[in-house]
Amino acid sequence: MDKEILRIVIIATGLVVIVGMLIMAYLKDKKARDMSMYDDLNANDDVTTGDDDFEVVSLGSSRSEIDVPVPVQDKSDKYFDDGDQEDDYFGQDDNSEPEPRFVAPAVIQFSIISKVNEDFNGVDLVEALEDAGLVYGSLKIFERLDQNRLVDFGVASMVEPGTFPENDLEEFYCPGVVFFMQPGELDDAQAVFDDYIDTITAVAAQVDGMVLDHRRQPLTAETIQTIRQSL
Repeated sequence: MDKEILRIVIIATGLVVIVGMLIMAYLKDKKARDMSMYDDLNANDDVTTGDDDFEVVSLGSSRSEIDVPVPVQDKSDKYFDDGDQEDDYFGQDDNSEPEPRFVAPAVIQFSIISKVNEDFNGVDLVEALEDAGLVYGSLKIFERLDQNRLVDFGVASMVEPGTFPENDLEEFYCPGVVFFMQPGELDDAQAVFDDYIDTITAVAAQVDGMVLDHRRQPLTAETIQTIRQSL
């Protein structure tokens, strides 16, 4: 072989070997850098920076304490409300409606009945009604008259037609009497209603009777107050 050709072959072989070594070194260095970057990323994942809105709290467990990252509540965030406020909001019923205001009936009727199985005698009833300041009117019932001789309320018997006899009261018996008033016809319905209650109470005490409200239930202070506030 010509010496010049042999020299060229040797140089080319040397270049191939050098290039191969350079390529191997490059690949080895790249692999090392990739592994280093992967380790750095894993290390960063385990670190919580001060800018994160998380804090570590402990959840109680019968076996161990578990640390769990939870969001830190930002009080300035309008979407975070106190628990009480949230409960108040969800406790409201959008479909709820206020209870309707009680409206007094056009005619308020309270009654006095006997506590025993015996009817009231006419003499006892008339005496109690007159003692309470009521007067016997042209309609043969008892009435409360104002200063202008106008009727504030009336009292009828529970025996048809609801009148009281003019004579022979000792022979007249009835199971009770009915007091009635029309608040819409009065100038000061509350004041008349107060007198109405006082009169009923006084008559019931004198004849030892029981007072019933407009629903035929025992009259209570609550019912009196409810009706009075509606006048």
